Amino acid sequence: MAPIVRFAPSPTGDLHIGSARTALFNWLYAKHTGGQFLLRIEDTDAERSTTAAIDAIYEGLRWLGLAWHGDAVLQSKRAPRHREVVEAMLAAGNAYRCYCSPADLEEMRAQQKAGGLPMRYDGRWRDRDPADAQAGVKPVIRLKAPRTGETLIADQVQGDVRFAAEQLDDMVLLRGDGSPTYMLAVVVDDHDMDITHIIRGVDHLNNAARQMQIYLAMGWRVPVFAHIPLIHGPDGAKLSKRHGAQGVMEYEKLGYRPEAMRNYLAKLGWAHGDDEIFSTDQTIQWFDLPGIGRSAARFDYDKLRSLNGHYIQSADPAQLATEVLARVPRLPELDPAFAGQTIALHPQAAARIRTLIPDLAKRAKDMNELASNAAPFALAGPLPVDAKAEALLKPEARALLGRLVPVLSAVNDWSVTALDAAVRTLAEAESLKLGDVAQPMRAALTGRTTSPGVFEVLVALGRNEGLARLRAQAR
Repeated sequence: MAPIVRFAPSPTGDLHIGSARTALFNWLYAKHTGGQFLLRIEDTDAERSTTAAIDAIYEGLRWLGLAWHGDAVLQSKRAPRHREVVEAMLAAGNAYRCYCSPADLEEMRAQQKAGGLPMRYDGRWRDRDPADAQAGVKPVIRLKAPRTGETLIADQVQGDVRFAAEQLDDMVLLRGDGSPTYMLAVVVDDHDMDITHIIRGVDHLNNAARQMQIYLAMGWRVPVFAHIPLIHGPDGAKLSKRHGAQGVMEYEKLGYRPEAMRNYLAKLGWAHGDDEIFSTDQTIQWFDLPGIGRSAARFDYDKLRSLNGHYIQSADPAQLATEVLARVPRLPELDPAFAGQTIALHPQAAARIRTLIPDLAKRAKDMNELASNAAPFALAGPLPVDAKAEALLKPEARALLGRLVPVLSAVNDWSVTALDAAVRTLAEAESLKLGDVAQPMRAALTGRTTSPGVFEVLVALGRNEGLARLRAQAR
């Protein structure tokens, strides 16, 4: 049987980067083995689960390119099935009703704390007659867990992990209102979805020992467990907001490419020799559970940014140009330098960007930077000039542009070679270096001090627009 894995997030916020890595590992394992990758939304916490968060999970997975098989399963819709399983456990003597009141539980915890004992349910209703219950107490239903022996989790990442029976208590399966607990719902859903491998964070390792008891009580096949290491920040502490962006779509807004994120997240906890850069197809080919380490991975933003630059520079130019044209109108929300501006694309924006994209891509580490660098060639309306470019356009520079305009106007062959020759001739005639002319040209043509070559810019803008921008800054 081909493996069936699942990603089962709780919809209480954006798709966190750690959850995205878990989803990626499951997706890669399914792809590597020819299996299936399923999605389950664990929305049983009605107070914290939101439709917006569910949509954010879908959006994040789709942006990462992690397609799942079939429809997503909403755990909240399966409560009748969860209760059905508990009834079967009651009938088999593997579960029982507990009539402890909140006061009883508080008193039990206080006694255990005073005695230096672990705070666990002590099983006082395990074999007690329900007739002894206080009136009005709605019972919870608890699992009748083994009291001796040990539970072995043969984990594919962490190795064999043993839990003594004394470490486990009779956990609640159904609350007093009849709603299922997370521990119960996860096991029932994994069984019914035919999940063969559970790949999730190591923070769930203790849960595996408790969930194992439900599998054994029901006589179900136990999945293979693989508990992957957590992601820490650069300082070694648990990754949090103070380290930077957390939600996957925050990274999209910051200009990261999905293929770069896939590559980088795969490297967090998994390795294939010394390889740092690998395509998605290569990752699928190489990925397997033994390649996952036990140690926590550290998120390195500089490495991610460098990797993102690699994927920008190696992207298909036509596709990259299309993406840039779609991002430029978003610059007011993505780049503080464009805040409050209204963005309109020039009719020739697409042609210009397609011409310049190979050169523009060389200078960009993220898509926002690339879109910002492309903006002077894509925007309609007056060209904005930044402070650095304005500083270059001193009176003598503007006067030089005034002498340059008629020289370029006389060029019939509007090509890089012809334009280069014309500017060099002017520079030599005025005993100037080529850069002395090119820098004010760049400032006038782009409103920036960095850009693709000025002659390539002139060609991309075309004769009329190129000359018009030079005239606008000339004196």
